[in-house]
Amino acid sequence: MRNLKTIKEADIERIRDIAKEYEMTCTGCAQSAVAALLEVLDIKSNEVFKAASGLADGIGLSSDGSCGALTGGAMVIGLVFGREYAEFKDPLAAIGSYDLAKELHEHFISEYGTCRCADIQKKLMGRSFNLRNQDDATLAIEQGMSGHCSDVVGKAAAAALRIISSGASKKTQSQVLCGGAPAGCCGGATVQ
Repeated sequence: MRNLKTIKEADIERIRDIAKEYEMTCTGCAQSAVAALLEVLDIKSNEVFKAASGLADGIGLSSDGSCGALTGGAMVIGLVFGREYAEFKDPLAAIGSYDLAKELHEHFISEYGTCRCADIQKKLMGRSFNLRNQDDATLAIEQGMSGHCSDVVGKAAAAALRIISSGASKKTQSQVLCGGAPAGCCGGATVQ
């Protein structure tokens, strides 16, 4: 993996273009965001890339869940900062990735007023589309969905990379508030 301290503003601009191009040519918002992030971070993980495949268009082309670019970005944040399997019984080990993924979520709320795919579609195109219906899918293409979604994916990948870059050097709010004590954090769970 690339040294996170070497990420520059030019990389953030570049990832926006890479992610947009992947979404335009390959489709699959979650995989497009993941692929761009893995590429710029120099992480080779076909497993993470594959895991993102079911997350497109609000999970499984349902448009009813979170935008795939958001979930894909959160996956890579978790890959970089997440809790290891050996730490699984320590609820605090995941706090850093929770906080950073929340930053990405807050970016979506600030940018679109929502993180739900159908609502983002409505905001950008005036309505949502059922991509499992051939007529709706054709109409979505005619109304420029590929361009709108590629912009969302590019912005999400750039935001995720910015968060990853800044996350390498800061303590998260939960780490400061919890002070290492699990009581009151993670629903009061205790470490065995």
